[in-house]
Amino acid sequence: MAVDNIKLALIKDKRVLFFVLQMILEDKKEQNNKQAWWQPAMLMFAKLSGWIAAPVLIGVFFGKWLDRKYGTEPWLFLASAGVAFLISMVGLVIEAKKEMGKIEKESKKDKKAK
Repeated sequence: MAVDNIKLALIKDKRVLFFVLQMILEDKKEQNNKQAWWQPAMLMFAKLSGWIAAPVLIGVFFGKWLDRKYGTEPWLFLASAGVAFLISMVGLVIEAKKEMGKIEKESKKDKKAK
C-alpha cells in the first residue's frame, strides 16, 4: 500500500510538472509572437530615414563624379541631387501610405473587438 501511495504521488508530481512545463512553453510562444511596443516605431523610423538619406547621398556622390568626369561643374551635381530629392520624396510618400494603411487596419480591428 505504501508503494502504491508513492507511485500515485509520483504520477501526480509528473502531471503537475508536465502541466507547469506546458504552461511555460505556451507563455514563451506568446512572448515570441508579440513584438516589443517600440519595434514597429523603430522599423518605420529606419525605413523613412533610409528613404531620406540613401537617394540623396547616392545622387550627391554620383553628381560629383559625373561633374569631374565631364567637366560640367556644378550642373550634373545639381541635376542628380534634384532627381535624388524627387526619388526620396516619392519613396517617402509610398512608405507613409503603407504605414497609414497598417494603422487604419489596426484601428478597424480594435473597433471590431470592442
